[in-house]
Amino acid sequence: MLWRTFKLILPAWVPSWRFFDEIAPSPRIEYALLENKDMTATTWHKLRPHCEHVSPIEMFRRLFWNPDFNDRLFATSCAERLMAGSETCDHSHQEIMKRIRHDLKETGHNSITHPYCQFRLVFIYRAGEEINKVIAHQSEIEEVCNEP
Repeated sequence: MLWRTFKLILPAWVPSWRFFDEIAPSPRIEYALLENKDMTATTWHKLRPHCEHVSPIEMFRRLFWNPDFNDRLFATSCAERLMAGSETCDHSHQEIMKRIRHDLKETGHNSITHPYCQFRLVFIYRAGEEINKVIAHQSEIEEVCNEP
């Protein structure tokens, strides 16, 4: 009886990493703000970039409470679903745009001068000493509306 209980609890203590289908690079999400629908985006911004420096106290706090990272992870999952051509592509697209709009609102984005937005998914990989960027997906240009 005790042995059977131990076998049930053991996977919780020592997790298995076999749940990954494959180990591959994750797409990065970048967005551009545009003045009109006919523009071609030239300046791209990372969606929710990582902090360059995190204090030891902040690292410890993040072990227990890190909603920003969880949200960033969800956005990455949406990007991976877009790349996989999943049946939830529309939902994934909407969720990424929702996060872009939220961040623009938080930063006080002026939707009068730049009322349109577009995002793209890029993969970054190293080839020898060179770092390459491949654009894997580029969304349609959408209107950014400041919601109350």
